[in-house]
Amino acid sequence: FFFKQKTAYEMCGRDWSSDVCSSDLLGHATYERHRPEQTLLYQLVEKHYPALVEQLAFQGKSLPTHVHREFEAYLKCGRLEHGFLRVRCDKCHFERLVAFSCKKRGFCPSCGAHRMAETAALLAEEVFPDVPLRQWVISFPFPLRYLFAAHPQAMGKVLAIIYRTISTHLIHKAGYRLKDGATGAVTLIQRFGSALNLNIHFHILFLDGVYVYRDNRPPRFQRVKAPNKDELEDLVQLISQRVGRCLERQGLLEQDTESAWLELEPADDTDAMPHLLGSSVSYRIAVGPQQGRKAFMIRTIRPLDRPDPGLERVAKANGFSLHAGVNCEGHQKDKRERLCRYIARPAVAVPRLSLSSTGKVLYTLKTPYRDGTTQVAFEPVDFIARLAALVPKPRVNLTRFHGVLAPNHRWRGLVTPAKRGKGVMRPSDNDVVSPTERHAAMTWAQRLKRVFNIDIEVCSHCGGSVKVIACIEDQDVIDSILAHLRDKEQGTPTLPHLAPPTRAPPATLSLFAGSEFQTPHQQGRY
Repeated sequence: FFFKQKTAYEMCGRDWSSDVCSSDLLGHATYERHRPEQTLLYQLVEKHYPALVEQLAFQGKSLPTHVHREFEAYLKCGRLEHGFLRVRCDKCHFERLVAFSCKKRGFCPSCGAHRMAETAALLAEEVFPDVPLRQWVISFPFPLRYLFAAHPQAMGKVLAIIYRTISTHLIHKAGYRLKDGATGAVTLIQRFGSALNLNIHFHILFLDGVYVYRDNRPPRFQRVKAPNKDELEDLVQLISQRVGRCLERQGLLEQDTESAWLELEPADDTDAMPHLLGSSVSYRIAVGPQQGRKAFMIRTIRPLDRPDPGLERVAKANGFSLHAGVNCEGHQKDKRERLCRYIARPAVAVPRLSLSSTGKVLYTLKTPYRDGTTQVAFEPVDFIARLAALVPKPRVNLTRFHGVLAPNHRWRGLVTPAKRGKGVMRPSDNDVVSPTERHAAMTWAQRLKRVFNIDIEVCSHCGGSVKVIACIEDQDVIDSILAHLRDKEQGTPTLPHLAPPTRAPPATLSLFAGSEFQTPHQQGRY
């Protein structure tokens, strides 16, 4: 069983985001393996994905190969039946099995959380310098959301226009010319909305100021004031005009004095994705007897009449929306990493997923809509179609670097904490380098420790060192090990519970639960 031995956890980008955090006898957080087959999302995909394929085949359509691979890989993610690592304590020889992950980018919540933690750590510690940051969020009209999903090559040119517009505004606002100053940003392209709809929009973390380089001295950072409402309105109007002209020159957009529309080549009649993408963008049902109707929204609260305080730094024009109301200071490292995690979060939040008494799939919105909508309801097969629309095409980079943070910028090595960039000499073997300068991808154990404070490399039984001893990928070996564990579990007698579970007296419950705890009588009925 000891073939393909590994020295670290890099092989297993495990389904760690949903792993259970329990406590040992000393009160320390310990790791327990997540079982994806017990989650509602997995059960829905396993049962209704074949039904979606069958319905599309009946219509003479099919899903692209990369979408099929996404679903098939998800159904193997975190399952011991498809391979695992053997992890053993050197001291007490306690052993556990760690399943492999799918590492896909569409809707897998565990692999998405894996990528979120690693991306946030990279950006917060190695890319962004200790200067103020501001988040700029730009969303697009429905036709452009469809265009970016169907033709991702157009998305790169539009993003370049948006970055140039905002960076030019910041440099001029600081009082410099373009050749004297430079700023930087990182864009994370999100494909999903709160209702699991296809909503491609850009989260751009801009340095909230300008770097100035003069007289051969190191670049000096100069902060600029936050944008006001008038500046945002001018910027969003300028962006919409420039994007429209760019797409028109590429032959993707036609417009007259009153309206504009996409000019795309007809899609293949057997390709189901154009229909699924269009339905997801417009909040419509993609498959089933009610195909083409609006998705069913559930309103459980009253509409909000008061103005939203978050709209103070929001401007809209021609279907474009620009928001710049979130920022963090240079010394707020924890807030910077939380912001990076937020913009890199996965598409599906499993705790917000549930089933109604009639068998519909309910997905709770992260924030209620202003009309009182708190949930959206799907037929199970239509829910799978929503997931299919969220799968990006292969080789589409969803993280982009700009300006002084771009890999080939001449100042990157001078301003970033990692000091890696064009023209920077690599340290020799004898030089002492900091952990930030010594870049290495986060291991699975490091992700667990960073997010959940769980040290998987320390045995929870004896405190000894835990190491990977084997990588098991041969199916016959996998089956024999799992069969042995099942037989061993069935042969172990279970002892009866001789005493009821311990419980604290009612008067002391608040000491352990915190100030937010409420007794059943205080909670009331819903």
